[in-house]
Amino acid sequence: MVISIHEKPFKDREEVKAEIKLCGLVGSIFQYLGFLFALLGIIGDALNITLGLESMTWLLLAVFFCLNAVVPHMHLVVAKHLIGMEPESKNK
Repeated sequence: MVISIHEKPFKDREEVKAEIKLCGLVGSIFQYLGFLFALLGIIGDALNITLGLESMTWLLLAVFFCLNAVVPHMHLVVAKHLIGMEPESKNK
């Protein structure tokens, strides 16, 4: 499906609000998982033990999840921008 410039990305404000909630939830989950994995990697390295995976693997998982948290957060920013721009475009 090809979206032209003239089509709206969302149907109405309620769809935008639902998208904002979903992206906030997913971004937060990825972010907290990244922090948890970083903590596991630091604890495992400090105690010199293996917590299921090696410390470097936990830290790489932390980087992966924290970077993946950026995508939903950027989508959230765009959705909030679009919902904020809607009243301004109606006045013109």
